[in-house]
Amino acid sequence: MPLTEVYLGLGSNVEREQHLCAGLNALAGFLQDMKCSAVFESLPVGIKSGPFFNLVVSAKTDFSLVELSRRLKLIEADNGRYAQDRKGLPLDIDVLFYGDLVGSFEGLTLPRAEILKNAFVLWPLSLMAPDKVHPGVGKTLAQMWADAQIDQVLAPVAFEWQGAHLTPVEMLERSV
Repeated sequence: MPLTEVYLGLGSNVEREQHLCAGLNALAGFLQDMKCSAVFESLPVGIKSGPFFNLVVSAKTDFSLVELSRRLKLIEADNGRYAQDRKGLPLDIDVLFYGDLVGSFEGLTLPRAEILKNAFVLWPLSLMAPDKVHPGVGKTLAQMWADAQIDQVLAPVAFEWQGAHLTPVEMLERSV
């Protein structure tokens, strides 16, 4: 199967560094050419909980959308996402884009609607792929971020994964 470019959104509000690193490690085991955005802290949207750490990952995969989604659910489960006694959201991984697919596929709607609604998805996406055109909107991600009227406060946070600093120092210095 040919390689498909994918963008995934990751978030955690419980032991945030631990769960995001565990998720990234698991993804690195089967995704190719994986790149990570800066990491942002945001207040929760739609649930009552502590603040989240969020980031976006771009990669290539030879998995079908269904197989990719199944693997993401297994990673979430391994991190306690579906435990009956869980507190908060240990790890959430969403498919944001799968190639240029538009529509509903096996219960997944693509591109994911949260791209248009949540700053913690759109800002890191616009930084990673500013020239990528959202197939449902017809604008680049950079244009969409510049035009966004999203009332959410994000703060870039220092975050290290496998020896790499994901959030650029300049971004951290500007946010102080």
